[in-house]
Amino acid sequence: MRQFNVLLKKEFLECWRSFKLLWIPLVFISLGVSDPIMNYYMSDILAAVGNVPEGFEMMLPELKPADLLLAATGQFQLVGLIVLIAVFVGTISRERLNGTATLIYVRPISATSVFMSKWVMASIVGMLSALLGYAGSLYYTSFLYGSINFADFIAMILTYFVWILFVMAVTVAMSASFSASIAVAITIFILPIGIILDSIIGSFWHWTPWKLANYGAGIVAGTVDANYYWKTLTITLLLTAIFIAIGIFATNRNRQLTKV
Repeated sequence: MRQFNVLLKKEFLECWRSFKLLWIPLVFISLGVSDPIMNYYMSDILAAVGNVPEGFEMMLPELKPADLLLAATGQFQLVGLIVLIAVFVGTISRERLNGTATLIYVRPISATSVFMSKWVMASIVGMLSALLGYAGSLYYTSFLYGSINFADFIAMILTYFVWILFVMAVTVAMSASFSASIAVAITIFILPIGIILDSIIGSFWHWTPWKLANYGAGIVAGTVDANYYWKTLTITLLLTAIFIAIGIFATNRNRQLTKV
């Protein structure tokens, strides 16, 4: 446990000094507040821009508060997810490349402590960013469109936290298993491309991690099927544990292959 605490402190300091704890949450906040503000003032923006034909009328859809939170989730799943992957996919492979990992591997430090410290810190950054992004979206959505049941909002955030844990487990496990370029390719295929494929052909199944974020948003909208939700949540947690085990195994294997 002491090894883990020391390594976690090291990861925290690295995130702090590289401003990851600042700019990544700012990205999510900007994504979260963009949809409610843009949609609410869209007619004013079009009028201010000008060059609109005389007599032109644009019928904008009437949005409900839950629609804005679902839109924020979509932004997180597209832009936010890519940002998190880009930042943390090299967290272990980069250290192997520049030789920093050798300084750790020569010490009696367990592979479990090495992997878990990186996964926990990446998950903390991801969850903090999602929390602030959703908080910004909730503030402007409630102010401009109407209130949202707070208990449902908390359930949605906790659900998205589970998704973040899964995303970071996959990302860090791939970083532990492969070189940076291969890790990026595999992680992009599993996560962002996996989400796109699931949205295209996912109507044939209902229990995949790629649906979890939308199920979380469905809690606020009142449209989620409880049976699908709990089975998807369980599968996501099991896959998270599997990828953690894969990451620990890969970290230990690469440690044994390291030549000093």
